[in-house]
Amino acid sequence: MKKIAVIGGGIIGMTLANYLDSTKFTVTLYDDPLGQATKASAGIISPWLSKRRNRKWYRLAKEGAAFFPKLVADFHLDKTIYQQTGTLIVRPESALQELLNLAAERKKTAPEIGDIRLLKSDQTAKYLPLLKPQPTLYVTGGGRLDGQAYLAQLQLLAQQKGVRIRNEKATLKQKSAAWQVSTSTSEDLFDFIALTPGPKLKGLLANLGYSVDLRPQKGQLLVFKTDYIASETWPVAMLDGEADLIPFHKGKILIGATHENEAAWDLTPTRTAFEHLTKAATPFLNDAVALFAHPQYYQVGTRAYTADSTPFFGPLPELPQLVVASGLGSSGLTTGPYIGYQLARYFNTNSFDGTRYQKDLNQVISKDTSLINDIK
Repeated sequence: MKKIAVIGGGIIGMTLANYLDSTKFTVTLYDDPLGQATKASAGIISPWLSKRRNRKWYRLAKEGAAFFPKLVADFHLDKTIYQQTGTLIVRPESALQELLNLAAERKKTAPEIGDIRLLKSDQTAKYLPLLKPQPTLYVTGGGRLDGQAYLAQLQLLAQQKGVRIRNEKATLKQKSAAWQVSTSTSEDLFDFIALTPGPKLKGLLANLGYSVDLRPQKGQLLVFKTDYIASETWPVAMLDGEADLIPFHKGKILIGATHENEAAWDLTPTRTAFEHLTKAATPFLNDAVALFAHPQYYQVGTRAYTADSTPFFGPLPELPQLVVASGLGSSGLTTGPYIGYQLARYFNTNSFDGTRYQKDLNQVISKDTSLINDIK
């Protein structure tokens, strides 16, 4: 069998490793987990009402959201990992009708959005008691994903199918017709390589002579440990502003997340983040003082993002044996699993002539998407 190394064990790399054909490949996954965005993340899977003008991003996010039923079935994700809860969109009442029209239009190509309802103030409070009574838009297709729990489940499944997992920092260099992956304890040769290490991809590619538009971004979430026993039945809420409200099981309530470009690799939890997120959420909450009085902790990680906020993925044109993926930004929980699946399909079905599956991959996302347009 051929040997493949996946460098980066976040949401893309771990999904990719699990979808690779174990009858064709022996798989080794290298993961340096310090600062990994997925382990620090928990977020909303509900991209349909974004007003981003980036059509490439929306196509990818839409396909990523539509992929979740297959992901749940393939990897046995229970409700503590992923749950379709519905999404409340909180905006000024004057903007809700326009948002309703946008939802109806986008449902034509994204039926996964589910039912669309304008809620009155009392209905909003019934759906999510943490919110002040206020009109909202509700879509039933939205959901929430716990990034750390997702990785734990996929690591267990990967080990069961024979994937070797090494929690070490890895470096890469081309060696004749093979690829050498080195750590502080080992050197191994591989036929194929998948580079999925988030913002650390920039350094790996630089060693191969490539530059890439990729930057680290610090993200902080607040996690409140409450006694709200009904929290697992509540929808997520996309608030008007930077903060979102994400109820989980057993009274765990998340507010997040920050987007800190200057902090980059710094993983220190900050009081500034607490004040920023709680201030952003307070105007929409029924009793902010009571919620914020609960014990809390931070989840902090480093995302990878690009200048146009568009992820990139696929094989390097001159090196079809090597694929890269990064730049997910704050939409990683929505787009990451789908990207990992597509890269696994590339390896599982490709003849590695450098053209056939790359063309197919373009068609899956959109005919005008350039997979590696930022790498030179």
